[in-house]
Amino acid sequence: MPGSDATKSDDRAEDVVDSRPDLADRIEAILGIDPDAGAIEFGGTWTTWGSLAAVAHGVGNRLSSAGLAPGAPVGLVLRNDPAMIAAMLGVLLARCCIVTLNPSHGDEGLGHDMRDLRLPAVVACGVDWDRAGVKEAATGALGLRVSVTDRPVEVVTGLESPGDGPFRQSDPAVAVEMLTSGTTGPPKRIPLAYSAFERTIVAASAHYGSHDETGPRLRRGVMIVSSPLVHMSGLFRTLLYVCQGRQIALLPRFTVDDFIDRVVRHRPKAVSLVPTALAMVLDADVDPGVFDSVKVVTSGTAPLSAHLQETFEDKYGVAVLPSYGATEFAGGVAGWNLKLHHEWAESKRGSVGRPQPGREIRIVAADGDHEVPAGEQGVIEVRTAGGEWVRTTDLGRLDSDGFLFVDGRTDDVINRGGFKVTPADIVAALRSHPAVRDAGVTGVPDERLGAVPVAAVECVEGKDVTADDLLTYLRGRLSRYQVPAGLKIVDELPRTPSMKVSQPGIRALFESPDEAAV
Repeated sequence: MPGSDATKSDDRAEDVVDSRPDLADRIEAILGIDPDAGAIEFGGTWTTWGSLAAVAHGVGNRLSSAGLAPGAPVGLVLRNDPAMIAAMLGVLLARCCIVTLNPSHGDEGLGHDMRDLRLPAVVACGVDWDRAGVKEAATGALGLRVSVTDRPVEVVTGLESPGDGPFRQSDPAVAVEMLTSGTTGPPKRIPLAYSAFERTIVAASAHYGSHDETGPRLRRGVMIVSSPLVHMSGLFRTLLYVCQGRQIALLPRFTVDDFIDRVVRHRPKAVSLVPTALAMVLDADVDPGVFDSVKVVTSGTAPLSAHLQETFEDKYGVAVLPSYGATEFAGGVAGWNLKLHHEWAESKRGSVGRPQPGREIRIVAADGDHEVPAGEQGVIEVRTAGGEWVRTTDLGRLDSDGFLFVDGRTDDVINRGGFKVTPADIVAALRSHPAVRDAGVTGVPDERLGAVPVAAVECVEGKDVTADDLLTYLRGRLSRYQVPAGLKIVDELPRTPSMKVSQPGIRALFESPDEAAV
């Protein structure tokens, strides 16, 4: 179906994407509109656009005066803090490259990451510079301490300038070296170009109806960000909202109480919740009146079950809009919007929506490069405006109306004695059990079969079910080779910081031989 209306956006939307503004220029313009206006609420205190600009410009000036040219890699310990958002903007204004450093790593892990990366500059909040061994790990780099409550930018004592190196290099076209979530294996960094963010920001704005042809301006309303900045969902949404001139209510992490507090106080029309957070809100039996102002809930990062979507919509009277994105494309690729939801919600349950403006999607055979017919499963490939087709690690289908269905990942398929097992199929079957809140499935080595699936299950509070009960349930719904060789019921599933179920974490639950099977 190359070039069909169902798999790419219309010409007018393409024109919108092609007219994208320069990312740094857009940021600079937004920061200068009204310095006294509130920009980010964090911990009950508002940070102004002027305070963000002071940190951003301070970081940019320090990098330039240290001789760091455009494209130079700069490590950012991306804690959810307004000062780190400002530092991120400063690195982009200097047209350097953000190298993401995860604050949730232990002190030793963060230090090891810094030493291994050989960065000419590192930026962090005071709380991270004060951690054991972190300052020593940055030896030889320019160290900058940032704050929106005290001195905006300070040079860390002993880290006054980049040393002699040798430092690692980045491509000048790259804006961010982004950590993946580590869902299926160790996290890795993917280079994302400035042009990719520019395209994605304009595409998302056009898709959700917030594209502004009048130029940069500050908008009314507050958007809630609870995802970690160190992962794609948090970083992209924050950058999108800044470029749209929107106020942000930033949370250190997602909790139901903190999220509901922000919804009640700021009464947003749209919020974003990953599937796990949707389930947490339902489990907490939050009063439907809390969502009186909310019209839509966008949900991405991880697969969203149709049952969870319907249950949330029925209870809270809002439209839940699934989306599909990948770190490689600097954000969203496909999704629903309110117009699509009104027309197709009932008939396309389970879909992640249609391609966003400036994106084309096709499905190719897993064992070749030929495109498969509508409705047939294969590997998802994506092309952005003016680019080449890029093969993802996701399995999916495109129907004849251009709606995308994601069925799993090619890199987590388990070869069980020659039979191919997709973990997503087992997870979907487990989630259909009324006692199951969520589940995770991965493969573990097996001497006879090569690999076998194992599952971990998090149950609904108050529901009494055993592992044997669930295995019996699965035997009635799956092929024999799909039924897990082991199943554990756990209090909480292991998750990445972005709240995805962690396959390495599931695998660790079954490492002891005496616990490998139920």
